[in-house]
Amino acid sequence: MKKIAPIFFALVLFTIQFKVHAQNQKPRIIVTSDGEIDDECSMVRFLLYSNEWDVEGIVTSSSQYHWHGHKWAGDDWIDRFLDAYEEIHPNLIKHDKAYPTAAYLRSINFLGNVETEGEMEKITPGSEHIVKVLLDESDNNPIWLQAWGGTNTIARALKSIEENHPEKMEEVAKKLRFFFIWEQDETYQTYIKPHWGKYNIETIICDQFWAVAYQWDKIIPADKLPYFKSDWIKSNILENHGPLCSLYEAYKGGDDNEGFLAEEGKAKGDFRSEGDSPAFFYTIPTGLRSLESPDYGGWGGRYLNVRENTWLDSVPESNYNYPEGRWYTKTAWGRNYMRNVYPENKNLMTKYFTPITRWTDALQNDFAARADWSVKSFDEANHPPIVKSSNKLDIDSKPGSTIKLDTKGTVDPDGDDLTFSWWQYHEVDSYPRKVNLLNAANKKVEFVVPKDAKKGETIHIICEVTDNGSPKLTRYQRIIITIK
Repeated sequence: MKKIAPIFFALVLFTIQFKVHAQNQKPRIIVTSDGEIDDECSMVRFLLYSNEWDVEGIVTSSSQYHWHGHKWAGDDWIDRFLDAYEEIHPNLIKHDKAYPTAAYLRSINFLGNVETEGEMEKITPGSEHIVKVLLDESDNNPIWLQAWGGTNTIARALKSIEENHPEKMEEVAKKLRFFFIWEQDETYQTYIKPHWGKYNIETIICDQFWAVAYQWDKIIPADKLPYFKSDWIKSNILENHGPLCSLYEAYKGGDDNEGFLAEEGKAKGDFRSEGDSPAFFYTIPTGLRSLESPDYGGWGGRYLNVRENTWLDSVPESNYNYPEGRWYTKTAWGRNYMRNVYPENKNLMTKYFTPITRWTDALQNDFAARADWSVKSFDEANHPPIVKSSNKLDIDSKPGSTIKLDTKGTVDPDGDDLTFSWWQYHEVDSYPRKVNLLNAANKKVEFVVPKDAKKGETIHIICEVTDNGSPKLTRYQRIIITIK
């Protein structure tokens, strides 16, 4: 890695990050988790990205799979992860001062509703904390409530607001955003939707997560599988990367306490599962602007507006009818395909999971870099490029016009060489055909808006920038052209 003028680049990085943060408030996040083994794996990665968000709650909840007395990880399952995070925090802040302290994370870590599947009658420290955050009028920026397990603790918190502060419901709803990894209990259907549905809260319910869950070895494209094999996991995460990464649970072969049996092609030491990680992949600030709309697509997947403000996975079958009720293991298309259809019609499977699998290289390399931050100095580690556009990010144009785009101002914090790749995110466009990008491997690109483009149609152009550090890291800038 080419390391030149580190002080200069540190100053440049600080200046740009300050401007970016000033323009784009860090996402506010509350995580609820049932402590399943893949939640624990997700928590390792989550903590390594905790500098990217305002983390305002980490709450243990239950689910249809885990509750008191049933495959329970313990009320205090997260303590060892926070203890390990505390050990590496002094090194993490060498890379970004924004990493929260372990003391702060402990102060927002609470036990929620865990006695049974879907229990939401009991007021718990976890539900009360969510209430406190939602009623805080000093910050009305959007807050993402993530359910890595069931939605019951979230439901209990919302019910407390309805019971005690009904006049606040509309204001609370305005800043709420939901991202659920399936509906892992019935409380979204039985309480949240009937009582809060009138406020049209943006709700993403994800089934694409299965791409990085227990059956990843069937779903991940063959050329990307090495990122999930034992050699990669050991060298990049598990070994010599500090106490937090050492807690990352690899696959144990025949010893599988989550009910997924050892299969040909999956070996001891391979990636196990991070089924909950797409909930926060979605909020990592990569430049893809995915928070602006669930159908924009990004590291956490891409979603279709199915009803009201509810977004589900895009099913690659014509005339598919989404279920009216829960989107979960018994009804979600991807899980049913893997259970009942695989390995037939693999093209359908590939298309369904592509919104997440297309980013595999970038996601895993980024994870490896964060693991390095646990133990290496700033100069020894790699940091992602900062992509800047000299253009507006939203451009109005007419058919036949020439669009010239430029990434002037793009820098790499480590002085690494950068490669540029411009591409059209065609699945997102409302314009139905491809455009001809000239000089797509340069800092500047241009194209002519097709003459058959109609008023109101959009074209999404992505500038993908990758450094030549180790591991190679990638960031983006999305520019949206709207036809006028």
